[in-house]
Amino acid sequence: MFLEGLDKIDQKIVSLLIKNARMSYSDIAKEVAISRVAVKNRIEALEKKGIIEGYTTIIDPQMISGAISCFFSIEVKPDMLEEVIKILDHNDTVTQIYRVTGRSKLHVHVVASDNNEMENFINMTIDKLPGLINVDTDIILSRIKDIKGIRL
Repeated sequence: MFLEGLDKIDQKIVSLLIKNARMSYSDIAKEVAISRVAVKNRIEALEKKGIIEGYTTIIDPQMISGAISCFFSIEVKPDMLEEVIKILDHNDTVTQIYRVTGRSKLHVHVVASDNNEMENFINMTIDKLPGLINVDTDIILSRIKDIKGIRL
């Protein structure tokens, strides 16, 4: 994928950070054949431009005993969409919200500590969403491929 304004060195730095965000400036410098200071400056510039948004620890919910992970495709009346987004955004079990094309309009990922918490989320949040037209729910059984970041 071509990203305007990203030269080959920046692309390599970003690729390395996607694979291991804890990689040191020195190790990156060895891989891209520039100085550690130049790597630091490039990373800071990528952060300032908003190309690198942040660094995080990624937890696999399936590896936590009892955790349950679901995708919800939610269709609501158009005039209620912004309100529904606010409700979902303020819920701690919601990990991702995407505005999508098609009938559903929202694609939402939820991770609950167990079946009881997921059922409570459905009963107290999903079922009470204003303007709700339709909801499809998919329980995630296993993660087969999950790329963090983008392909450069």
